[in-house]
Amino acid sequence: MTSIFDANGKQTAVTIIEAGPNVVTQVKTPEVDGYNAIQVAFGEKKEKNTTKAELNHFAKASTSPKRHVREFRNPDVQKALGETITVDIFTEGEKIDVVGTSKGKGFQGVVKRHGFSGVGEATHGQHDRSRAPGSVGGSSYPSRVFKGMRMAGQTGNERVKVKGLKIVKVFPEKNYILVSGSVPGHIGSTVLILK
Repeated sequence: MTSIFDANGKQTAVTIIEAGPNVVTQVKTPEVDGYNAIQVAFGEKKEKNTTKAELNHFAKASTSPKRHVREFRNPDVQKALGETITVDIFTEGEKIDVVGTSKGKGFQGVVKRHGFSGVGEATHGQHDRSRAPGSVGGSSYPSRVFKGMRMAGQTGNERVKVKGLKIVKVFPEKNYILVSGSVPGHIGSTVLILK
């Protein structure tokens, strides 16, 4: 992340995303596959870490092995096998959705995970209860804990979609786009951009 200033001197927080070059490695058609889609690959990968099946698949598209492969159904952009998709498909001011895997936080308590305030008082016999979850259910009725009860547990490291982010600037020569605000995931993680 960084920040940029517009002509009026207003500061905007932005995220730099490298959005290409993406190679079309397969074009699916209703006649052969039963539906319309294009398969897009991104990120270089060593040949020694690639299976023979993958090597032949990428060879059909006349490209080197790629690390990430995703499929997009009913695409707006019509591309042939082996063609490249770059940031040229984006325009400044356009709204996009970004999907990524959020940062993993490990096993967290209810205060950090769900925003509980804990037991409010520090006196009246309270002993180390300030971050405790409190009661989780009744005794005689319902004599069980309801499903979905918010408790401590693994936090983060899950798929997150952030909607309506604005493209502030496009750098075609480097395949960079500047997106207003933050996107899910750590620095260097791979994200999916949906128009």
